[in-house]
Amino acid sequence: MIPFSVLDLAPIVAGGSAADAFRNTLDLARHVEQWGFHRYWLAEHHNMPGVASAATSVVIGFVAGGTSTIRVGAGGVMLPNHAPLVIAEQFGTLESLYPGRIDLGLGRAPGTDPNTMRALRRGAPDADTFPDDVMELQAYFREVQAGQAIRAVPGAGLKVPIWLLGSSLFSAQLAAALGLPFAFASHFAPDHLMSALQLYRNQFRPSAALARPYAMVGLSVIAAESDHDARRLFTSLQQQFVNLRRGRPGPLHPPLDSTEGLWTPAEKAGLDHALAYAVVGSPGTVRQGLKAIIDRTGADELILTAQIFDHAARLHSFELAARARDQLAAA
Repeated sequence: MIPFSVLDLAPIVAGGSAADAFRNTLDLARHVEQWGFHRYWLAEHHNMPGVASAATSVVIGFVAGGTSTIRVGAGGVMLPNHAPLVIAEQFGTLESLYPGRIDLGLGRAPGTDPNTMRALRRGAPDADTFPDDVMELQAYFREVQAGQAIRAVPGAGLKVPIWLLGSSLFSAQLAAALGLPFAFASHFAPDHLMSALQLYRNQFRPSAALARPYAMVGLSVIAAESDHDARRLFTSLQQQFVNLRRGRPGPLHPPLDSTEGLWTPAEKAGLDHALAYAVVGSPGTVRQGLKAIIDRTGADELILTAQIFDHAARLHSFELAARARDQLAAA
């Protein structure tokens, strides 16, 4: 059976705080480690009242320090917001502290709105420098060469796996050209999933990092004891998604018994489209949904996210997903 992993947005819930979110993040990481999940990733977002993981490398260190075996990393660091040398130093530090357990996933988007982007970078570049920045970052992790003037300390000579993340064809093509593993954000942007996977596999060039293509697919998975209960939990993510599209991002709200009148037909259509790869339901429904996606995509790994208001319900959802994985493996 292919590995299952976790993407945690460290949700700040209505009435809660970032401190609460971090406690829940560590608790979830400890549980999924016991349930056999392969890696635990956190994502960089800025100026988002419902996401606590803006200082992504700091939270990665917190989670890695509170667990023992699960891989921990970024899904991802938005590289346009940072100097590659700084990221090499941060993840070189993490790899030095938690050797063999750190992943570095890189995104090309800023992970925020244009005004916040300008505040982060103090001015936007004239052109898309992402490919050059990725290669510069790779160079900082290589062994230091004679006469090398700038080095990452720590970082140089450390084996930190670099992934490229994307929701379009651009990063798929770059990952193929550089021979890197690739993760597609189908949990919120499903349109180009199949074409990106095909392009990545067809154009992949083996590298020192990776001999053959390795593709991970992102899914929202919300599991409960019944389809009805899972669909109710799902309304928290639906509310958050619609509020974001309306330009009113906020904390994660409690689930609703009814969504009647909460959004227009056009908004509902957009919601259904964006969340087309959400797997929501009872254990049996989730097991069937996961199998269908694995069969369709040929994914080498799935990374699951679950924006669920109640922490206990979120834990149970991941536990049920782990059971579904084990049942699929046994079958």
